[in-house]
Amino acid sequence: MTSEVQTDAVDAVVLVGGKGTRLRPLTLSAPKPMLPTAGTPYLSHLLSRIREAGIRHVVLGTSYRAEVFEEYFGDGKSIGLELEYVVEEEPLDTAGAIRNVYDKLRAEQVIVFNGDILSGADLGEQLRVHRESGADVTLHLQRVPDPSRFGSVPTDETGRVQAFLEKTPNPPTDQINAGCYVFRRPVIEAIPTGRRVSVERETFPQLLEQGAHIQGFVDASYWLDVGTPEAFVRGSADLVRGVAPTSALPGRPGDFLVLDGASVAEDAQLSGGSTIGVAAVVGSGAKIDGSVLFDGAAVSEGAVVERSVLGHGARVGAGAVLRGVVLGDGVSVGAGCELLEGARVWPDVVLPDGSVRFSSDA
Repeated sequence: MTSEVQTDAVDAVVLVGGKGTRLRPLTLSAPKPMLPTAGTPYLSHLLSRIREAGIRHVVLGTSYRAEVFEEYFGDGKSIGLELEYVVEEEPLDTAGAIRNVYDKLRAEQVIVFNGDILSGADLGEQLRVHRESGADVTLHLQRVPDPSRFGSVPTDETGRVQAFLEKTPNPPTDQINAGCYVFRRPVIEAIPTGRRVSVERETFPQLLEQGAHIQGFVDASYWLDVGTPEAFVRGSADLVRGVAPTSALPGRPGDFLVLDGASVAEDAQLSGGSTIGVAAVVGSGAKIDGSVLFDGAAVSEGAVVERSVLGHGARVGAGAVLRGVVLGDGVSVGAGCELLEGARVWPDVVLPDGSVRFSSDA
C-alpha cells in the first residue's frame, strides 16, 4: 500500500554501485541488483514500488558492471519510468554516491534507496511525513527484534532524530536506519564532492550538530537486507509467496514460481517460494524447497535442494543433497554428493559423483 501524496515533484535515486562481495560467486557474473530474484532482476521489484508510489524520474547510481543496468532497463519507458544513469568512477560511499548524481536531479525533494534492501514501507507516507514536518532529511527507521546488530537511531516524541549510535550491546531503541532517505535537494548539494563520504558516520551526524531537522519515519512493515546468500534466498521466496510486496512478479504469488520453458517432473516437489528459472529442469522425485534455480539449471532425479541458489546452467546429480548452498554458474555437483550450510562452489567447478559428503551414510 502507498499513501496518496503528491509524488510528481519527487526524484528517486537508487544506489546500485556495490560489488556484492557477500554474494559471491553469484555476483562474479552480474551486479547484485541484477541477480534473478523471484524470476526477475531484484532491481525490478524496487522500481515497481517506486512507480506505484507515483514517482517517474529515477536516477541509478552505478559503478560495478555499470553497463548491465542500461542494457536491461534502457530509458525505463517499458516499465513506466524515466531512467537516467550516473557511473561512479571510484568508490564514494553512500553520501558521496548521492552527491555524485546531483546534476541529474530536478525535483526539490529526493528519495534515496539503498539497492540492497527489500522493503514494504509506505513510500507515500514517508514523503508525507517529510513534507508536513518540514524536515531537511527524513529517514525510514525500521523496528527490529535485535537492534544490537545494527546502529540505532533514537527519536523524540515528535519523531525527530536525536542521535546516530554505533552498534552497542544494549541499544536505547529498537529503531535502526533502514536505508531509505528523503532529502531536500540543497542538503545533497552541500555534501562534499570528489571523496568518500558516509551518510551514517559523517553527513547525518554533522547535520545534527548544525541543528538541521532530521525526521524519523518509523515503520514495522516487511524489511530485509538481501546482501547475504541466506537473505537473498529468503527475500526471493518471500516475493514469490507474496510476503514481500512487488508488482514485478512474473506470475501469481504462491508456493513456487515456474518460468516459461522450465521442465518439472510430475512427481517432483516444489515448495517454500522456490523459483525455477527459464529452461531449468527438475527431475523425477526431486525436492526443491525455498530455493532459486537460475535459468538453465538442472536438478536430477531424487536430489534435494533446500534454501540454496543454483547459478546459470548449474547441475545437481541424482540423489545429491544441498542445504544452504550457493552454486556458481556452470557448476556440476555429482550424484550422491552432500553439500551443507554455507558451502559456496565457484563457477564451472566439477565435483565428481560422491566426492563431497558431510555424513558417513554413503
